[in-house]
Amino acid sequence: MNLLTIDDVILTLQNITSTCKNNKDRAGYFAALYWRMTLAVKDGIVNNYFENGTLMEALDVCFAKRYIDAFQAYQSFTPCTHAWQFAFENCKKSNLIVLQHLLLGINTHINLDLAIAAAKVAPGNKIHDLENDFNRINDLIAGLADDIQACLATIWPPMKQLGKLLNGQEEALLNFSINKARQVSWANAVLLANMNEQQQQQYIQTMDAGVVNVARGIQQPGFWIQFLLKWIRMTEYQNIDQNIQLIETVKN
Repeated sequence: MNLLTIDDVILTLQNITSTCKNNKDRAGYFAALYWRMTLAVKDGIVNNYFENGTLMEALDVCFAKRYIDAFQAYQSFTPCTHAWQFAFENCKKSNLIVLQHLLLGINTHINLDLAIAAAKVAPGNKIHDLENDFNRINDLIAGLADDIQACLATIWPPMKQLGKLLNGQEEALLNFSINKARQVSWANAVLLANMNEQQQQQYIQTMDAGVVNVARGIQQPGFWIQFLLKWIRMTEYQNIDQNIQLIETVKN
C-alpha cells in the first residue's frame, strides 16, 4: 500500500470501514475509531497543535501503514504480526463486547505499531526531538475516550450508568490502560531508535509476544468480569454494520 499523505490514510481507512460494514465484519469497529483518530491528528497538524507538523504527518502515515498492511495481509491470508493476527481472529467471535474489540485494536496499535513507527521516522538521537509531539498524539487518542463512551452508550445504553458506577475505571476492568500503553510505547520507541536493524527485528518479536499477552487479558479478563461482559454482550445492539456506523458518527 503506497501511502504518502495523511489524506491517503483517511481515504484508505474510509474504504476499510465501508468494506467492513458491507461484510458485517467486527474489524470495522477499530477501523471506524482509527479513522476518527486520524481526522483528529490531521486537524491538529492543520491548526499547528504539534511542534513539527511535517514530522507528525510522516509519523501518522508510517503508523497507519502498519495497521493497513496488517489488515490487508490478514484479508489475503498472508502473515502479519501475531498481535494483529490475534485481534483480527477475535473479530470472528460473537462473545466479545464492542469495547473489547476496540481495546484489542488500540492495544496492538499503541503498544506495538506506534513505537516502531516513531523509531523509523526519528532514528537515533532524533527520537528525543519527537517526544513532545509523541505525547500530543497520544493526548489526541486519549481525548477521544469521551467520544468512545458516547458511542458505546448508544450501542449499549446502560454504559452511562456503568461509567458513573466505575468512576472512569472501565479500562481497568479489561486489564488495559491507555496511559500505561503510551508510557511503554515511548520507552520502546527510544530503545528501537538506538538499535541496528537486526536488533530491532529481534526486539520487535519480543514486543509482539508481549502485546499478545496483554490482548489475552482483554479477551479473558477473569471469571467475574466475564460474567458481567456476558450480560453486556446480551444487551448490546447485535447489528454489526449499525454499530460501526455509530462509532463513525456519535460524538459526546
